[in-house]
Amino acid sequence: MKLQRKNRRALALGALAVSGALALTACGSDDTGKSNGGDASTPANAAKIDCGDASGQLQASGSSAQKNAIDAWVKQYTAACKNVQLNYNPTGSGAGVTAFLQGQTAFAGSDSALAPEEITESKKTACTDGGQAIDLPMVVGPIGVGYNVPGVDSLVLDAPTLAKIFDSKITNWNDAAIAKLNPDAKLPDLKIQAFHRSDESGTTDNFTTYLQAAAPDDWKYEPSKSWAAKGGQSASGSSGVAQQVTQTAGAISYMELSYVKGGMKAVKIKTDAPDPVEATVENATKSLTEAKVVGTGKDLALELNYTPKAEGAYPITLVTYEIVCDKGNKAETLPAVKSFLGYISSEDGQAQLTEAGYAPVPDELITQVRDTVKGLS
Repeated sequence: MKLQRKNRRALALGALAVSGALALTACGSDDTGKSNGGDASTPANAAKIDCGDASGQLQASGSSAQKNAIDAWVKQYTAACKNVQLNYNPTGSGAGVTAFLQGQTAFAGSDSALAPEEITESKKTACTDGGQAIDLPMVVGPIGVGYNVPGVDSLVLDAPTLAKIFDSKITNWNDAAIAKLNPDAKLPDLKIQAFHRSDESGTTDNFTTYLQAAAPDDWKYEPSKSWAAKGGQSASGSSGVAQQVTQTAGAISYMELSYVKGGMKAVKIKTDAPDPVEATVENATKSLTEAKVVGTGKDLALELNYTPKAEGAYPITLVTYEIVCDKGNKAETLPAVKSFLGYISSEDGQAQLTEAGYAPVPDELITQVRDTVKGLS
């Protein structure tokens, strides 16, 4: 098992940009103060959402990997609740946690659990009344390695080869190491265009943790939210690297699986299992069954296994956490925070994830999340 790396980000962050935010008109109540009863235009599950006493504006930011999940949730949530305006800005995990620690947002999304020093800092800044920031696992998603190589419809790579590609040690698609893994493919004499994230990203943290765990001889960089290897090209956010791969022949990058579309295909990963493993929600779930809770108290940070040996277990999987104070949340935003997080952790909320290309959090763990959300103060 490999402990998910939790590296401190630089605290230089400008004002939270509302212009790039996903503005979500959300969460209101009927005359009873609870969720509405629905009407002909209301999605079927929306009537089950409890808006409670939530009202006002709710600012949040962070993980771009979970943006498609947020979109799926909001479709239901906005149909039921109308008195809260929720602005989620997919700035990346690093910027999102920084904004939260600086008191700019009510919660943050992060694809890496908080570092110990960030939890300590939260006691002095974001959380009052003796509270601290905690990690609530809410979204599970395989990190797809998307590629755009003309004429190659199926591609197998292993961790050492991936490490060399992203460290600029393998630079052409007909390299012998790639050809050995793909004896039936017609690999072109084409330069590899490897893209990485330019922003601080939990996806980068998870991907580089995988490379170090599965290819320690070939990946010498410490896992981090910031890209450390030399060379390559960069783009901001999951959507940014996805766009670059889609429009660039010879390109390859890592991103949450739901972004692997529009002319891209996902690499199959060779593990210690007999057959290469496809990047699917089901295969990510198989890998997550080996995760362990390593957080203390109400913190539900996980330890992931990046080198599974089980057949069909996809090794590059991330968990997106919602970062929130266990107590000491701002009184004006607490009702909306509990309402929204209560919905997305509910059975109906988690059921939205599969259609959006994600995996739900395992039952035993999501039950702990629900209990924790109810106790937020």
